[in-house]
Amino acid sequence: MEGVKILKRPRLKSPYLICAWPGMGEVAFRAATYLVEQLKAEEFAQIPPEDFFYMTGSIVQGGILQVPQLPYSKFYFWKNKSGSNDLIIFISNAQPDLARAEEYSGRILSMAKHFKVKNIASFAAMPQPIDHTQQPRVWVSATKKEILEALGKYNLERLQDGQVSGMNGLFLGIARQEGFSGFCLLGEIPLYTIQIENPKASYAVLEALSKILKIQFDLHGLIDEAHGMEGEINKLMDYLKLGAPSQGPIGEDDIEKIKKSLTMLTKLPLSVKENIERLFTQSKADISRAKELKSELDKWNVYKEYEDRFLDLFKKKKEGNN
Repeated sequence: MEGVKILKRPRLKSPYLICAWPGMGEVAFRAATYLVEQLKAEEFAQIPPEDFFYMTGSIVQGGILQVPQLPYSKFYFWKNKSGSNDLIIFISNAQPDLARAEEYSGRILSMAKHFKVKNIASFAAMPQPIDHTQQPRVWVSATKKEILEALGKYNLERLQDGQVSGMNGLFLGIARQEGFSGFCLLGEIPLYTIQIENPKASYAVLEALSKILKIQFDLHGLIDEAHGMEGEINKLMDYLKLGAPSQGPIGEDDIEKIKKSLTMLTKLPLSVKENIERLFTQSKADISRAKELKSELDKWNVYKEYEDRFLDLFKKKKEGNN
């Protein structure tokens, strides 16, 4: 377990590994942190943050500059007294540079091998053209066909084709290459709320997980959070749609208005901001990376915020060629 700081050495019985990082709607991160809270899981190891993260600026609080803390990457364990599988829960509050994803994932998988983990579960968001008042469905992708078939009885939608971006998707693909089995549960979120926390989707994936793993825990906290968030979005939509019919489906124009408004009212995950800054730096050195940068800005609906900086990349490139 080289590269992992061990705080405690628990004895675990056929543990599942559950992993989560921040992402769209904070679906995965909130689901995993809520699970740790409810099960009272205990921290027992961590990956030193300085090995994969670095500071990109100072934070300001009350007008005072401070050096920020580096993101954490922690392992928790939970002993299942009534079942056959214990749990290891790995949570990081930021995604590392994906250029080093294999090395980073390798450290997590070394822990999984040490504890004889055979199955891994991850969470992610599934942006869809749905209303925020709808009950989100849960989609599933797996490392092998047999797992998909076994999960068929849980009323999950199969993700036949597409992509699960970021570490929440990439890690499971890397784990598959190392011989692990696993599945990813994706909670639906409205297209216009990708930057705002979605406890309703986190609730949906945890409800599905509890059935699959046959583990019981209280989900009422997430239900309360979901009701609160829904109320806030309703207020915003009432403001945006003033004078428009209060009933009926949300149109494309409404979705664009809401997306822009939520962009102004919410914030990007720290790891996304850092990735955007890395892509700007890389694009200055190699303009071919600008396509990847534009894709990331569009994905998070923040191109307008960065438009001047993005266009400056091409001005500087043109000036350099003259």
